Amino acid sequence: MKLARPDVFHPRIVLAGCQALPQGDGDDGELVAALRRRGLHAHWLSWDDPDTLKADLVILRATWDYIERLDEFLEWTTSVRNLVNAPAVVSWNSDKAYLADLAEAGVPVVPSTFIAPGDRMNLPEGEIVVKPAVGAGSVGAQRFHDSQAARRHVASLHDDGRTALVQPYDRRVEDGETALVFLSGRQSHAFTKGPILPSQGSQPAFDDSGTYAEESLTPAEPDFELWDVGHAALSAAAAHLGIDAAELLYARVDVIGGPDDPQLLELELVEPSLGWRQLDAATRSSRQRDFAVGVEDTLERLGLGPLSHRRP
Repeated sequence: MKLARPDVFHPRIVLAGCQALPQGDGDDGELVAALRRRGLHAHWLSWDDPDTLKADLVILRATWDYIERLDEFLEWTTSVRNLVNAPAVVSWNSDKAYLADLAEAGVPVVPSTFIAPGDRMNLPEGEIVVKPAVGAGSVGAQRFHDSQAARRHVASLHDDGRTALVQPYDRRVEDGETALVFLSGRQSHAFTKGPILPSQGSQPAFDDSGTYAEESLTPAEPDFELWDVGHAALSAAAAHLGIDAAELLYARVDVIGGPDDPQLLELELVEPSLGWRQLDAATRSSRQRDFAVGVEDTLERLGLGPLSHRRP
């Protein structure tokens, strides 16, 4: 007697880019193969491609134009069947006001002031950085030592209906930011991002797509004190959102400073670059396997595992 072979469900998985980068910037170029080695089939689409609505799971990777189409993007995140990271995570993390939530939870965050249109423009003393509270890829971020020039930039953001985020310029950033990568809530790898913002009056250099500032990246082996900040940020974010940190398929925590006084600059949960190309081939293969296993776990949690559509 032959045993019946169960039906195996193959979920349709999309890695989401944008129109300018429909297959990402190249850093994620090996993810499709890494997923395939786990029996998962994925392909790239721009996030606004109607075919994303047919996917069983959409993974945000290079949706770097969303800041110009935020309302449309956030509506789309709730329209696809399943999204990682989840729509509630994306909505919270797309506005840098989340920094205030993390600071309130005790995470050591770079001092941050938010100035909404109509607010009094009280700027900190000294050299500062002004950026839009909703922004990605360093678009709209500038560095100022002249308070009047800074005020003009804040006013220009207000004219566009944007809230400005103002932070003191911390010269430790000239040594680079340490980018801590977590996969499914677990510590994975790290890399260093060189300084982006030039002196006052200049804009960062952007890639040909115009969606993000070009960065100088190098491998890193951070001290545990920096990883502690990363773990604290993830725990605080998960608690605020009412989820388990393991539900965050990917996360990147950008930290400045050394082990004596590390501070969080940003927590990236929407579409961060994960710095795969900074890893040697063997480590990259191992970490991308972890990513693929995280996708498997996500599918199981969502009821989309291989036997989820099995007929009785």
